[in-house]
Amino acid sequence: MKSTFNPSKVSRKRTHGFRKRMRTADGRKVIKSRRKKGRKILTVTIYKK
Repeated sequence: MKSTFNPSKVSRKRTHGFRKRMRTADGRKVIKSRRKKGRKILTVTIYKK
């Protein structure tokens, strides 16, 4: 049986990334609340080495 979690950086960014969040009103609310709370990382970020 195949494992259920098959990570892909591209799909992760496309669904939970900053630009996707900024597209919707609810997504902007998420960013705003995370900024208010003082989160260092607002959204999923994949760093290139």
